Amino acid sequence: MTRRAVVPPGTPVYGPYSPAVQAGPFLFISGQLPALPSGELLSGSIEDQARLCLENIARIVQTAGGTMQNLVKVTIYLTDMNDFGAVNSVYAAFVNQDPPARLCVEVRRLPKDARIEIEAIAYLDSAATG
Repeated sequence: MTRRAVVPPGTPVYGPYSPAVQAGPFLFISGQLPALPSGELLSGSIEDQARLCLENIARIVQTAGGTMQNLVKVTIYLTDMNDFGAVNSVYAAFVNQDPPARLCVEVRRLPKDARIEIEAIAYLDSAATG
């Protein structure tokens, strides 16, 4: 089995982790905060923050040779479950057909005091695994 870190160009990494690791046909995507390329968190609506988390995931999947349709499992962490409806609306636009399995949980606190973090697992077919 091959294993490699997947880091989109220009992605800052602020710790001992990779944005994603591809192991065979599976891509394990670390939790994505609503972080701008500068590393700063996006302020604003939960919809904008969810969109940025998902755009960051999409960039990682694309770097590995896949698309959002390759996602098989998504976990969403929210600091306020009252944001679920708004986040779900944004999420639906990214995974509109054959959506992946998903878990959404409320947590007490997230890194950098973010309101949302999203992690995912993708399955990349043989064309995308090189």
